[in-house]
Amino acid sequence: MTKIQFELDGKQVEANAGETIWQVAKRQGREIPHLCYSPAPDYRPDGNCRACMVEVEGERVLAASCKRTPSVGMKVKSASPRAIAAQKMVMELLVADQPARETSHDPDSKFWHWAEKVEVTESRFPAAERWHGDASHPAMRVNLDACIQCGLCVRACREVQVNDVIGMAYRNHDSKIVFDFDDPMGESTCVACGECVQACPTGALMPSVMLDENQTRVNYADKKVDSLCPFCGVGCQVTYQVKDEKIIYAEGRDGPANHNRLCVKGRFGFDYIHHPHRITRPLVRLPNAKKDANDQVDPANPFTHFREASWEEALDIAAKGLVKIRDEKGVKALAGFGSAKGSNEEAYLFQKLVRTGFGSNNVDHCTRLCHASSVAALMEGLNSGAVSAPFAAAMDAEVIIVIGANPTVNHPVAATYIKNAAKRGAKLIVMDPRRQSLSRHAYKHLQFKPGADVAMLNAMLNTIITEDLADKQYIAGYTEGFDDLKEKIKEFTPEKMAPICGVDADTLREIARLYARSRASLIFWGMGISQHVHGTDNARCLIALALITGQVGRPGTGLHPLRGQNNVQGASDAGLIPMFLPDYQPVSRTDLREPFEKLWHQDLDPVRGLTVVEIINAIHAGGINGMYIEGENPAMSDPDLQHAREALAMLDHLVVQDLFVTETAFHADVILPASAFAEKSGTFTNTDRRVQLAREVIKPPGDARQDLWIIQEIARRMGLDWKYNGPADVFTEMTQVMPSLKNITWERLVREGAVTYPVDDPHKPGNEIIFTTGFPTGSGRGKIVPAHVIAPDEVPDDEYPMVLSTGRVLEHWHTGSMTRRSSVLDQIEPEAVAFMSPKDMRRMKVWPGDFVRLETRRGAIEVKVRSDRDVPENMVFMPFCYAEAAANLLTNPALDPFGKIPEFKFCAVRAERAEVRSAAE
Repeated sequence: MTKIQFELDGKQVEANAGETIWQVAKRQGREIPHLCYSPAPDYRPDGNCRACMVEVEGERVLAASCKRTPSVGMKVKSASPRAIAAQKMVMELLVADQPARETSHDPDSKFWHWAEKVEVTESRFPAAERWHGDASHPAMRVNLDACIQCGLCVRACREVQVNDVIGMAYRNHDSKIVFDFDDPMGESTCVACGECVQACPTGALMPSVMLDENQTRVNYADKKVDSLCPFCGVGCQVTYQVKDEKIIYAEGRDGPANHNRLCVKGRFGFDYIHHPHRITRPLVRLPNAKKDANDQVDPANPFTHFREASWEEALDIAAKGLVKIRDEKGVKALAGFGSAKGSNEEAYLFQKLVRTGFGSNNVDHCTRLCHASSVAALMEGLNSGAVSAPFAAAMDAEVIIVIGANPTVNHPVAATYIKNAAKRGAKLIVMDPRRQSLSRHAYKHLQFKPGADVAMLNAMLNTIITEDLADKQYIAGYTEGFDDLKEKIKEFTPEKMAPICGVDADTLREIARLYARSRASLIFWGMGISQHVHGTDNARCLIALALITGQVGRPGTGLHPLRGQNNVQGASDAGLIPMFLPDYQPVSRTDLREPFEKLWHQDLDPVRGLTVVEIINAIHAGGINGMYIEGENPAMSDPDLQHAREALAMLDHLVVQDLFVTETAFHADVILPASAFAEKSGTFTNTDRRVQLAREVIKPPGDARQDLWIIQEIARRMGLDWKYNGPADVFTEMTQVMPSLKNITWERLVREGAVTYPVDDPHKPGNEIIFTTGFPTGSGRGKIVPAHVIAPDEVPDDEYPMVLSTGRVLEHWHTGSMTRRSSVLDQIEPEAVAFMSPKDMRRMKVWPGDFVRLETRRGAIEVKVRSDRDVPENMVFMPFCYAEAAANLLTNPALDPFGKIPEFKFCAVRAERAEVRSAAE
């Protein structure tokens, strides 16, 4: 890198190429006032506030140091009389229009900090007419009487998060910051990521929780704690502000995954931990409270069905019930569901408890319901279940395919990188039956027919092979199975597949050529790929695309299944899978079992256990009689919920460990009050394979306990002599049997905060991009597996003519047990809705807000309908987070034969106006 020597305030200094005068001064320990400039990542300098003016010798006018780059021999004075006079004048002009500091919205703002620094806190100039405040948003307040029009909020919204909601409108002295077409913030298209609030230097944009009714700041934190976001798999680093042992605000931190960015859940969704529904003492079922699949328990008053108990009593009852079943009915009569929301250490101990205390491999978690088929295909082809490149690799890609995923809803911060890349010129291809907000950034949106993924992808493979676009050198050096694919793909021409998938042949060819010919192509996929009976085949096609074109193992290339929960990657790595020990080591392999048996001092079952849906079926068949469920809610997340709830109610003994009396806990014999994310320390592995350390922010409420402690106490009562002093001890044991954690120690995580595996050396950073020199298979080659077109298990017919697909909405997450107890999130999206196309609604004579009855072969619900042009005709999309209208009462439990994942994304449904149906009955 070229160094540029120049003089700054009489001292010779060096600037790196592209570095500004302000940045050099900061590095040298000199402070130059700045308001419109933010040193936070990804904010470009704008130079419009003129607070950072410096004098350059020989130049007639002053220069904005935040934008000006030095040249060789330049002489700069940051504190000359002329520069200081200009800085003071700028500040005085701005102070003139500000509210008085003592009653201002944020007396501790960056603005008032610099006003103090330059010794200008009052002004001789008259104040301009200002605007009224806007309190229309549940989470944020807009008070433009403090706005200095620095443009930081515009850059935050338009350039960093790429939401394009905030802009400047009007002219001259009437110019102002606006949301959309000068709408109230709460009525605009704002997605409440809060980036503007974090960027604002004056208090014009603030979290509402900080302000009183007079819009003056009254809340100040007692302490700040660095930790992580508890929601999706992106793994954003967060600083929590705490007052009186209560979290009041969350700010994005410059972590490797998020670079200060957050979404609405990460910034405003933390207060579920303070909800009055929190269980703070153990609960034991009352003797007269018989179990019923349709029974409801009020989480605010569970004492209709439960009584409080001491920890000793509750743990004894919980463990004795499990031991009784194990000893009387055999080890296969017990099963456990662990949690993708808990730490790696909790996941490891939970699967160890099932394998050593219960005595079988009947342990699973929610990856079975999200990416099991993706992992099955990746393990089959590459012998690795993790992503090959981070989502930030989008910034290095020329072509980005997003298929079966809606990142702006499910992984909003990851989506910002994809949008940033598209703005820089990358060709974004979105493939999904539904359109989405990412589609407006796309070069093409391929709106294929639901369930026709394999037909579309095979047509692309056919094009690449028949047009000789495959990378022959890469195929010869790093793959196997290409000849078989070449032969079997012949019949899947774009012309034959076009009517099946609903995308014309020319478009299929164009996209295939783009992907194959680009310097770097990257594929992201989500549960729209995995949650099908042909989910493994879908993923096989994506793997084949990458392998035959060599689009893997280089910057900007790779395969990335976006992980849905904050630790679904880590929980899978840690062994919460019935067929694998930690690090995906098959339970059937004697040589791989032996190290665990030696470390755990116990023989292990060599037979794979049952998966989530198989366990539910086994309960109905009488094979499973007892369960321990930690932090999962299968009574909301499983397909065909009535079937699942009936199973849970049939159990002789059910132990539930959770924060609230969830729908699953309705059927429990013992409920153990657990610790929320912010109340524990431990490691979590995000979708990028990045192991990160979360820190305890506050203590658990009442008598709630740490999950690690609870699992250990159950284990001790089941005859296991465990003596872990905390997560560090557990992590150290994990490193002994998990090769993926090689060269990662607890001490290193405490020091660095985050390390991406695999790591070659204790003193080197981890490898974000893998498969650079081959694959961890026996041959060192990636295996190409052809896929055939298979129809969904249940297709529309005359009786059920439409397709139902389920998923998430931005504000809510998973089964809603957390986000629906967050005041801001529930205010923004408070009630259950189904999304339908306007054409279907007109045909049915229903209007937005009307109720429709949705019925499948498994059940029926009535729910409000919302018009959504992104939903194609003859489809209904429904979030599965609303207990009062649980979408999974309708979904099909048919399984992918390889990944054992249910077909959540496709089943036949009948939709009609609710009143019509009621009248007919």
